[in-house]
Amino acid sequence: MDYGRPIQFGYFILPDATQPLRALEQAVRADAAGIDLIGIQDHPYQHRFHDTWTLLTAIAAGTKRVTVFPDVANLPLRPPAMLAKAAASLDLLSNGRLELGLGAGGFWEAIKAMGGPARTAGEAVSALEEAIEVIRLVWSGGRGVRFDGRFYQLAGLNAGPPPAHPIGIWLGAYRPRMLALTGRAADGWVPSLGYLKPEDMDEAGARIVGDAGDAFIEEVVPRVRELVAAGRGSG
Repeated sequence: MDYGRPIQFGYFILPDATQPLRALEQAVRADAAGIDLIGIQDHPYQHRFHDTWTLLTAIAAGTKRVTVFPDVANLPLRPPAMLAKAAASLDLLSNGRLELGLGAGGFWEAIKAMGGPARTAGEAVSALEEAIEVIRLVWSGGRGVRFDGRFYQLAGLNAGPPPAHPIGIWLGAYRPRMLALTGRAADGWVPSLGYLKPEDMDEAGARIVGDAGDAFIEEVVPRVRELVAAGRGSG
């Protein structure tokens, strides 16, 4: 069955700073082996981890074809205007090999310990929705850009540079409001099987695509389950 887009294979690399070059070496091997995507988790308060954005930059510089993305960027510790600027810059430097995974945040005590805000679950989703708007405004390259949100503001920013290609915004989402936001405002969905079980994908998928949920459930979810089962069987 044709699902309208090619299947891509990704590799989730641990940003372990205790072996400083290991993640980069793994990425170079993955690129040579034909892996399509490399994702790096973003927990800046984890003392054993590299900074995710620095590692993504090193990986992009050391590889030739693989696409890189934060899986997912820690929004409370990365202001969206600066995150957009960094993403566009890396996309230009890598010739269009970046996508942007975003999360609302978690581990709030650790975020607070690093100087970030401590938000309620509701506030975190609202802040993420604002951040998506801010990021796209920064990517627009417009002049005198303004945004007046509860959590984020732009006050006459001369935005830019625009990225090399239309960067996709992929959300790490699990709960109803986040899933609805994914369908409404994002370009992709990057759930972790550590938080979302295959048997829960029907309901989650339906919440993302809304009225198109039946088609998603009937066509896409079974194929994803097959791929998950095949991957587990080969391990």
